Amino acid sequence: MIQVTESAIEAVSEYFATMDVKPIRIFLTQGCGGQQLAMALDEIKSSDAVHKAGDFQFIMDRSLLDQAKPVQIDYADLGFKISSNLELGGGCQSCGSAGSCCGS
Repeated sequence: MIQVTESAIEAVSEYFATMDVKPIRIFLTQGCGGQQLAMALDEIKSSDAVHKAGDFQFIMDRSLLDQAKPVQIDYADLGFKISSNLELGGGCQSCGSAGSCCGS
């Protein structure tokens, strides 16, 4: 299950105000702070679950969604926040600083 808050739908509406609407993919990415869920524009694949919210399609690989559900997308002053049941993190937390585990 993917839940999209009203504030997130409003933010997405503003983003697409001057462009054609495309599906929004929720995916797992690796960063300095460890794994996290992120969003990007993409095409729907046969392995995707599709969730409609407002006039928008939020897509996510079914196997990832099965591990992560429920997934909630919210928007606040600092941007989008994607919450799920996945245990994420585990990165070095100090990228760019002396002694960083990410900067070899």
